[in-house]
Amino acid sequence: MKQRLLIVEPSEVIIEGLKGILDGQIRFKVLEPEMSADNLEERLLATRPDIVLVNPTLVSNISRLRGEHALALVALVYQYVERDVLKNYDGVVDIRDSRAVIIETLAQASPAAEERSKNNYELTKRETAVLVQLAQGKTNKEVADALNVSVHTVISHRKNITHKTGIKSVAGLTVYAMLNNLIDESSLL
Repeated sequence: MKQRLLIVEPSEVIIEGLKGILDGQIRFKVLEPEMSADNLEERLLATRPDIVLVNPTLVSNISRLRGEHALALVALVYQYVERDVLKNYDGVVDIRDSRAVIIETLAQASPAAEERSKNNYELTKRETAVLVQLAQGKTNKEVADALNVSVHTVISHRKNITHKTGIKSVAGLTVYAMLNNLIDESSLL
């Protein structure tokens, strides 16, 4: 299973360069990059990355960012950053590193990501179907009718979805569905 990688970096040039290096790799699935850390915690909940490659100048409190997420945090460095700051990360990638070094650093930094990928946090097809219906604003009863199951089954699937994603609100589930290309904006109208 590919490890999900989120790049958090304000420079579009650096993002595109990293995507060029990582897109063809069988180890990683590069998620849609984030250009600031403003909504990063919500994005982590919605996309559930295994590895976050982040410019350390964007994050002031790395322990809060790590929170309960089983993820590897790797610093992306191209300017001076104090050693004490870098000690808090699982690895450091310098943009002057070679392709092989970048890939190896990301792979070695993520024992938590590998452990998480061993657990099955993927939604089942039925859970995905329930999620899509909920994201479209349907009630439990409407979802049950649409999928020809009981309301109790829908509630059970919702509990599983919440357990697997860590997202409790319908709004959060909608963002999760959009970021994972399960729905698009036109289906929400």
